[in-house]
Amino acid sequence: MQPKAITIHSLDYIKQAAQTFVENIGDKRLFAFYGSMGAGKTTFIRAICQQLHVTDDVTSPTFAIVNEYQSGVLPPQLAALSSQPIYHFDFYRIKHTQEIFDIGFEEYINSGHLCLMEWPQLIEQYLPNDTVPVKITEQQDGSRLIVIGE
Repeated sequence: MQPKAITIHSLDYIKQAAQTFVENIGDKRLFAFYGSMGAGKTTFIRAICQQLHVTDDVTSPTFAIVNEYQSGVLPPQLAALSSQPIYHFDFYRIKHTQEIFDIGFEEYINSGHLCLMEWPQLIEQYLPNDTVPVKITEQQDGSRLIVIGE
């Protein structure tokens, strides 16, 4: 995935930003979302899941660590993601790295399915080299800058 920057000027633009993200996934499956508290990580992941036709309620898995959603039937250019599980992680409350292994983290990230991870800096040493960083920063004007793959 080539480095890409997306600006979300307001929530009115999040659908288009998520669409751009999904169109550029390619063969990548592991995405690590970095950003401060309130930067919009969960909100952006929810918008991505909507673009992937997830009908489940997409919420932060802060206490469960991982939520599993099912993608819907997608257009041909996204056929590889069609009707596949999507794993949404939130490592914010991880106290001991053993917790990630207790939930089967290695099986999830080696599944070949889309993994969207919040607060990855807490388990960074266990992320595969092909994990794509996604940095979300709030700008002074309230917009969000999303930098993918840098």
